[in-house]
Amino acid sequence: MTSLNDAPKFLQAKSKRTVGLDIDQDRRELRALQLQFGICGDSPALVDAVKLARQFALSEAPVLLQGATGVGKEVFARAIHYLSGRHSQPFVPINCGAIPEGLVEAEFFGATKGAFTGASANREGLVELAHTGTLFLDEVDCLPPKGQVSLLRFLQEHEFRRVGGGAVRKVDVRLIAATNANLEQKVAAGDFRQDLLFRLDVCNCIIPELAERRSDIPLLAVHFLEKLAARYARSVPVLAPAAIDWLCSREWPGNLRQLENVMHRAVAALTGDEIDADLLLRIWPTAAKASPRAGADRDALTEGPLIKARKRVAFEFEDRYLRQLMAEVGGNVSEAARRAGTERRALGRMLKRHGIGRSGLR
Repeated sequence: MTSLNDAPKFLQAKSKRTVGLDIDQDRRELRALQLQFGICGDSPALVDAVKLARQFALSEAPVLLQGATGVGKEVFARAIHYLSGRHSQPFVPINCGAIPEGLVEAEFFGATKGAFTGASANREGLVELAHTGTLFLDEVDCLPPKGQVSLLRFLQEHEFRRVGGGAVRKVDVRLIAATNANLEQKVAAGDFRQDLLFRLDVCNCIIPELAERRSDIPLLAVHFLEKLAARYARSVPVLAPAAIDWLCSREWPGNLRQLENVMHRAVAALTGDEIDADLLLRIWPTAAKASPRAGADRDALTEGPLIKARKRVAFEFEDRYLRQLMAEVGGNVSEAARRAGTERRALGRMLKRHGIGRSGLR
């Protein structure tokens, strides 16, 4: 997978074109965009979120990313930054839930020497470090009331003073915030300022849970296995068909983070080259089975004219079939051709058309 640090080069080739959802070239471009930032899958729910993220990257307006724990909100935030005109400037993340209440202003805006005990020198805050780039506020719902007031004042004026005084400083920062909470409910309960919510929630993107994109699980599992194989300098394990079915039939309250954890456990416990359903059951005996229709992908059959819809569905089925097939055979093209009942050369052309490599990923 291409590193995030290579994003500017990628943008030079892509920035003048709009990624669409037509079947061949446009869908390959969308897939390349997703894989560039580690966002794997082509379920309708994910495609909608990726389209929004790409559109928001063209704007300078604040973005609010919403989604459950583990869905990949920071990955989306980084994608928006690196697809924007600020891609060569700093991306500065901060977890608002990890800042002690009394240090929020000092973390955001910095402090002058002697401003408080331990302030032995002038110190830049995160806002200054993000100048000309993007400031990412994760768990923004955890900001205490005083921190909310300070952030609101900064968003209104784009200027601040360091804790302890000094000159007024102006910065140019694009803000992206993320939360797994319902901020409107928090406003109603008096726990979050409504005027701050208005400032943050200009461009809104809801990141789907894994239950809403169950068809992406095989591709995501292979993606995590490739990362783990590289980390441990070993071959990429093969997922047995029964193991794929088992993964797709589980509940995933922890979403992508939980799936990655299960793949990590499997690799650690694996003694051969294939992960089967028995191994998954041994390492996760308490796994809950999903309800029959839990989080089924949204039906997109009626999008567009019949002819285009038929071609799109056929293309998507072929794409998912080939990806799962290549994952099951561990990248063995000859074995994949045998299972598919087609010639090796014909299968190679199909894999090339879909941008699929030996592991099932581009």
